[in-house]
Amino acid sequence: MTTTQIAPRSTAVAARASELSKVYGMGETQVVALDKVSVDFGQGEFTAIMGPSGSGKSTLMHCVAGLDSFSSGSVRIGDTELSTLKDKQLTKLRRDKIGFIFQAFNLLPTLTALENITLPMDIAGRKPDQQWLDQVISMIGLADRLGHRPTELSGGQQQRVAVARALAARPEIIFGDEPTGNLDSRSGAEVLGFLRNSVREMGQTVVMVTHDATAASYANRVIFLADGRIVDEILNPTADAVFDRMKAFDAKGRTS
Repeated sequence: MTTTQIAPRSTAVAARASELSKVYGMGETQVVALDKVSVDFGQGEFTAIMGPSGSGKSTLMHCVAGLDSFSSGSVRIGDTELSTLKDKQLTKLRRDKIGFIFQAFNLLPTLTALENITLPMDIAGRKPDQQWLDQVISMIGLADRLGHRPTELSGGQQQRVAVARALAARPEIIFGDEPTGNLDSRSGAEVLGFLRNSVREMGQTVVMVTHDATAASYANRVIFLADGRIVDEILNPTADAVFDRMKAFDAKGRTS
């Protein structure tokens, strides 16, 4: 089988998957979720991953982020090869070098917004860089809500807290799994704007799985998966271009 290689726009690579495969089951029940995928995520780049249901987009993100194991191939975060790490080392790498934003905000209800933002660093026994933390809080526009608990915040505000939590430790890369899936269009646009600004103004690297063409248009590029393989890419995407590409995939799926 041929391998699709998608290269980043920048020279430095934040994360790299090489010949990455993920297989579930055996024999007649075997499912190939990822089929020898090779892709680079460049530093300071915002990449959206899209594809039909069952295409492997979430599996790719979870394997590259160290949240799921893979059957064969290689994943690197910076210079670190994930397959060589033991569980404790992998946990430390996720804590120190990776930020996560999920569709469910995953905030602790007993903590204030500020305590939720600094929680990963508190667990790691590290003090935040106050200047950086102030910059992050200023960017997400929640300086006057830091003492509030999640139940006192709107959904959009809670997700902004989750974005700030992911940014606060200055991770090498942030992964978002449908980060605006539970938000209305206005709140979703605000969160996506913050992510895009973190790339433009802070040099952050963001990789986001989404099914939403409008959300994908905030990225620098969109890669498309189908049947566990990368099949296409759009640079500097517009919502219309992404939507048209997804419609083409849907039409092909109905005729195949």
